[in-house]
Amino acid sequence: MSDVDRSIAEAPLPTAGTLRRRKNLFYQVTRFVAFNFRMMKMVTRAHH
Repeated sequence: MSDVDRSIAEAPLPTAGTLRRRKNLFYQVTRFVAFNFRMMKMVTRAHH
């Protein structure tokens, strides 16, 4: 087994809760809005 294959095999798998959040549309929209809000806040501060 090569080093790449070994590191992929040893990589941690996501938990059931992580997978559930990744599939939850409400969670994804909430994170998307929060991320965009943080980006807009950063952009407006930089343009003073």
